[in-house]
Amino acid sequence: MISKNQIKFIRQLEQKKGRRREGLFVAEGPKVVGDLMRRWQPAGLWATAGYEPPQPVSVQRVSDDELRRVSFLQHPQQVVALFPLPAARSPRLSPLTLALDGVQDPGNLGTIIRIADWFGITSIVCSDDTADAWSPKVVQASMGSIARVDISYTDLAALIDGLPEGTPVYGTLLDGSSIYSQQLEPRGLIVMGNEGNGLSEAVRRRVTRRLLIPPYGSGHAAESLNVAIATAIVCSEFRRKKPTPSPSPREGSS
Repeated sequence: MISKNQIKFIRQLEQKKGRRREGLFVAEGPKVVGDLMRRWQPAGLWATAGYEPPQPVSVQRVSDDELRRVSFLQHPQQVVALFPLPAARSPRLSPLTLALDGVQDPGNLGTIIRIADWFGITSIVCSDDTADAWSPKVVQASMGSIARVDISYTDLAALIDGLPEGTPVYGTLLDGSSIYSQQLEPRGLIVMGNEGNGLSEAVRRRVTRRLLIPPYGSGHAAESLNVAIATAIVCSEFRRKKPTPSPSPREGSS
C-alpha cells in the first residue's frame, strides 16, 4: 500500500523546483526503469504484481489503482521509480556533440536524446533555456536513452567561444547549403534550434558550417520540420558519411 504522503512526495517531482529540492526524478515502465537501473540505484520503487526488477532492489507492491495515483502516464506501466538527480557540472564533449538551443517541448527533447543514443552521440549540451531533461515527460520520451547520453546545461555562445580553434560548429539555417552536398566531419558541434525561432542570434553568429535540409519538389513543401525529425536527418547524414565498419570475415563467421 502507498501512503498519501508518498503520493504527494512523488507528484511534486513533476515540477523542476520539486526535483531540485529533493534531488530526485521519476521514471516509469519496465524498459525505462530497467535501463536507468544499469546506471543508478533507485531511491524508491513502486510496482504492481508481476513486475520483477532486473536486479535485486527493494520493491513496494501497489495495486493498479494506487499506481495510477502516482503515475504521470495516461496508461501506467507496472512500475514507478525514483532516481537520484545528476549533479550539475561542466559539459563533457564527445568527438561529435549535439547542442540544443532553446528546445522547449519535452517530447522533442526526449526524442532527441533517443536519437543521439541511436546514432552513437554520447553528449548533448543544452542552453540554459532548453527544457529540463529530468522532467517525467522527457525521461519517458527518451525510452531509457537518458541513461546512456551525457546531458549538461550551459551558455552555448560561451561554450562555442571556448572550443579549440578550427572545431566545426554546424547549425541548421534557412540560408545554409544542402546537407547532402556538404563535406561533414565526424567531429565538432551540431546545434539544433528552438521549435519556432530556430537558433538564437548569439549562436547563429558563431555557426561556421551552415546546413539546410532542402524540401523535395516545389510548391507544396511544409513550412518547416519538427526539430526532433530534423535532428534525426542531420545525425543520420553525419553517420552515413562515416559508416560503421563492417565486421571482419573472422568476426562475421560462425
